[in-house]
Amino acid sequence: MRIMIIAGEASGEMHGAGVVAALKARHPEIDIFGVGGDRMERAGCALVYHIDRFSVMGLTEVVRHLPFIRRALRRLDGLLESRRPDLVILIDYPDFNLRIARKARKRGIPVLYYISPQVWAWRPRRIHAIVRNVDCMAVVFPFEVELYEKAGGRAVFVGHPLLEVLESRQTRTEFCEAAGLDPDRPFIGMLPGSRVMEVERMLPAMAGTLKNVRQELPETQGVIGLAPTVSQTDLTACLAGNAALEEDARKVPVVEGSTYEVMRHADLLLVTSGTATLESACFGTPLLVLYRMSRLSWWIARRLVSIPDIGLVNVVAGRRIAPEFLQDAVDPETLSPVVLELLKDPGKRQSMASELREVRSRLGTPGASLRVADLALDMTGGADKHQMNDRESGPSGESEPRREGAVDDGS
Repeated sequence: MRIMIIAGEASGEMHGAGVVAALKARHPEIDIFGVGGDRMERAGCALVYHIDRFSVMGLTEVVRHLPFIRRALRRLDGLLESRRPDLVILIDYPDFNLRIARKARKRGIPVLYYISPQVWAWRPRRIHAIVRNVDCMAVVFPFEVELYEKAGGRAVFVGHPLLEVLESRQTRTEFCEAAGLDPDRPFIGMLPGSRVMEVERMLPAMAGTLKNVRQELPETQGVIGLAPTVSQTDLTACLAGNAALEEDARKVPVVEGSTYEVMRHADLLLVTSGTATLESACFGTPLLVLYRMSRLSWWIARRLVSIPDIGLVNVVAGRRIAPEFLQDAVDPETLSPVVLELLKDPGKRQSMASELREVRSRLGTPGASLRVADLALDMTGGADKHQMNDRESGPSGESEPRREGAVDDGS
């Protein structure tokens, strides 16, 4: 059995690793190849491309990246022909993945799409193209099922994969000691994003806000949580050119591989809009949602987005729980008063935390990766070869990974 799987960014890659591990647990001999990152490779996926080649933010920025995207599409299309996978699994990353879906459809290869494009938020007409080219949608929000069924498609609610991975391995004291923080003093967690371009745009405002807050509440600490797709070198480059800010930021601890500890133990979070807002909500930690893109990308996005809030935490809640600051509002002078108000009022933070716990309850139960794996095996005819009575259990192990370059693409 052979499956192509494509996850073009960090959050989707993390969930893709869960699916690969679940498939390998069902069928250790299954051949899985495609686009992903280190976690998918460790789980047993042979990488054709690493996700760091696809890390682009904003509508106008994508234009400069088009030559590589076209080359990647041609190569993957060639693999659809030469390797003839039994199934293509696409994870989020819609603009790229919907093109792959069309190519797979033309070749008669079934398509399972995991984590739906946000058709309920913007470009709703995409749902018709999805229904035409995708055999089954594995959706992570319950309200998405009705949307696809009304459009004539098939959708299965599998629960949200975040519930499988949301865990903090350290207590507050252990984390603070490891990060160089005082556990008895409040600290602000700064999560500037999973793309370098996001960090460039978000981190200066976050660091500047912490500096302002410290002037009134000098006991306040800060910590920067780096996504696995961003390095310390990237961080330094993002602050270069602003000597004062660079000096201030140098005093703020930076942690790698401990994002969930930051989310769980911070007294307040500054979070770049994306999956991280939903992850933070699941830990019940009060947060502010921030986002900034190029002016042209923002002008275009405002004409395409059809919902009042962009933060996933607020979308799932159906109302604004976490304050949102967009574009020019991502500024220390605008953010600082709100941060100070929340830090000074434990009652407000507790109220927000209570509402955030309700958001988590809407995400279903753990086991999304296994449910997606079972859907995939159903679609390839492999369901009769594995046990179907343990859909709620977790993956039982990992196979030895294949290194990048193990795929023969005929080139």
